[in-house]
Amino acid sequence: MGNQFEICVIAENQQLADDHIEVAIKEIQRIEKLLTTFSEESQTNEINRNAGITPVVVDLEVFQLIQRANRISKITQGAFDLSYGSIDKSLWNFDIAMKSLPSVEIAKKSVRLINYNNIILDEKNTTVFLKEKGMRIGFGGIGKGYAAEMAKRKLQELGVQNGIVNASGDLCTWGTQTNGKQWTVGIADPNEKIKSFAQMNISNKAIATSGNYEKFITINDKKYSHTINPKTGLPITGISSVTIICNNAEIADAMATPVMVMGIEAGLFMVNQIKDLACIIIDDLGEIYTSKNINSK
Repeated sequence: MGNQFEICVIAENQQLADDHIEVAIKEIQRIEKLLTTFSEESQTNEINRNAGITPVVVDLEVFQLIQRANRISKITQGAFDLSYGSIDKSLWNFDIAMKSLPSVEIAKKSVRLINYNNIILDEKNTTVFLKEKGMRIGFGGIGKGYAAEMAKRKLQELGVQNGIVNASGDLCTWGTQTNGKQWTVGIADPNEKIKSFAQMNISNKAIATSGNYEKFITINDKKYSHTINPKTGLPITGISSVTIICNNAEIADAMATPVMVMGIEAGLFMVNQIKDLACIIIDDLGEIYTSKNINSK
């Protein structure tokens, strides 16, 4: 999935642990095969190839994931959008030294096909249709969390009572450590990513962090995140990282980026309206903002 997964389980012996972990790996690989854009045979690319042409029959699992993603799009007023894959990739390349931002007009044109309302779902026939030619969907904003959650469920079905599945920072935990204490998770410091600025006891919860410290550009001494606002076509500024804590890794993964897009005030307002959702935001100056249900001590 273009990311490193780390799987930790507690078992009676090494062989049993290895067997269980292998089941989780196969589940992650199965999901990758369904969702990846790097294989012409994936259902994602089948949907994209037929954009503006014809609906595509997909597995119920993929259909329901898209349904849930579209609900998150509505909640976030489009700050999360599966059709972000439609963005003009020639406009943004954070792997090279960009010297200037595109004009507001050009940036706006680059996102003209991003519109979750044009992802047409037929529940009876489990088909997905992208209304406009050139539209593309991608699961980069939700796929890792979904894979982590599904791997956890597979392990629980095997009777694994304690473990962690970590999808490059999007992780879910259940049970406890061998000493009976809760799992402890560190939240990366945006300025020194090998260090954590805070630790949390987080068992039977999921956590995901979206930040600008992995990939960004600096233009005129201003830092621009690789996260693009799907409405403006321009990169996010002002926020270094967003950490979401909730009961499900898929939701945590999907909610982290839109909070960055929405900004501190609107993002926290939204989070505070949703039950069992918590948030920690760090701005570019290192100031920390939290949702009402976070005890920052």
